[in-house]
Amino acid sequence: MAKKENRVIVTLECTEARKEGLTPSRYTTTKNKKNHTERLVLKKYNPHLKRHTPHKEIK
Repeated sequence: MAKKENRVIVTLECTEARKEGLTPSRYTTTKNKKNHTERLVLKKYNPHLKRHTPHKEIK
């Protein structure tokens, strides 16, 4: 019998670029859906804004 997978691939999108009407940067990462049920927020680099901004998990 196969083991149930807890890790899922999620997409992170820049929140500040959306507010300014610019192209949002996107990153992909994995998270453990059993331990982290809420949406993931990480600070990543946005090359369009040329700075680090918060990136929030999208569907």
